Amino acid sequence: MRSFDVLIVGGGPGGSSCAWKLRGSGLRVGVLDRATFPRDKVCAGWITPQVVEELELDLEEYAKTSTCQPFHGFRVGALGGEDVAVDYGAPVSFGIRRCEFDAHLLRRSGAELILGESVRSVRSTEGGWVVNDSLRASLLVGAGGHFCPVVRLLHPAPADPGVVVAAQEVEFPLDSRAAAACTVRPELPELYFMDDLRGYGWAVRKGAFLNVGLGRQDSHDLGAHVGRFLDFLHARGGLPPGSPRKLRGHAYLLYGLSPRPLVRDHLLLVGDAAGLADPRSGEGIRPAIESGLLAASVVLRAKGRYGWSDLMPYETAMVGRFGRRDARAVSALSALVPAALRPRIARWALASRFVAKHVILDRWFLHRDLAPLPAT
Repeated sequence: MRSFDVLIVGGGPGGSSCAWKLRGSGLRVGVLDRATFPRDKVCAGWITPQVVEELELDLEEYAKTSTCQPFHGFRVGALGGEDVAVDYGAPVSFGIRRCEFDAHLLRRSGAELILGESVRSVRSTEGGWVVNDSLRASLLVGAGGHFCPVVRLLHPAPADPGVVVAAQEVEFPLDSRAAAACTVRPELPELYFMDDLRGYGWAVRKGAFLNVGLGRQDSHDLGAHVGRFLDFLHARGGLPPGSPRKLRGHAYLLYGLSPRPLVRDHLLLVGDAAGLADPRSGEGIRPAIESGLLAASVVLRAKGRYGWSDLMPYETAMVGRFGRRDARAVSALSALVPAALRPRIARWALASRFVAKHVILDRWFLHRDLAPLPAT
């Protein structure tokens, strides 16, 4: 039986960032994932400068082998209404492909990798866990996304799953003809909010690839909403003729409206497993990475003691970074505006350059007022 101080279930950004933060600590760290890497991952795919600094990423070196598309701003509007382009004149975010980005983070994590193996069983033992009857761990970190098997240990059968966002998207290469026909500018991804303010669609061009998709807090009739959005993009030239229209789906929980606990004895949850997607933008990469880093910091301070009281500083750190989980609104506009007025208000607000820049982008998507996590 292989023994670990820390076994991380899930090799995405949250799990690999946690492992990376623990490298050189003297702890034996393993990452278990049912996939082999690189693997496809449904995600619009961009990272902010805060993430670049927190992970000490050398983007120039990364771009030599992987897609790294600088974004200078975004085009923002209401679906079917007017839109505005906000260009900051310098990179404010970077488009990445998850198949490349996740594999890069995992390779450099320094952890022992157990890939291509699903979690078949988990049982508690004195002082930890045994996974698949072959892996012993003093601490288990659930980082396997929305359906992470570790979640069931903390929250076996929730009566209320929280606000679940359902999304569908597709990413595909653009040949020379499609690239010339596509009106989406690589440096300006496009975001189009729905009239009821319960979701938005996007078109993100990353080098030779285009990613389009739509996510909503209400999964009812999602396919019809997606179809209308694709028709809208096609009519604008954002979706070249012959582009694939078969999208892949995924789900995630929004921070503040998820009932999932984060901690129990000898166990932590990070990323989508903990329900940490940003309540306004739906972004999952930054919360996953930052939760992984915060979890690792608490593990290091615990010095091998992984009881509930030793791990509770993780919850405190999460509240300090992301706010109280019971006090955040999913969307300021949808919470404040009566449903009957939302279409008119949405189209007016989203056609305003001031609202697009200072509210939608600066506060909701780019978090420009938020400093990177400190290195220590």
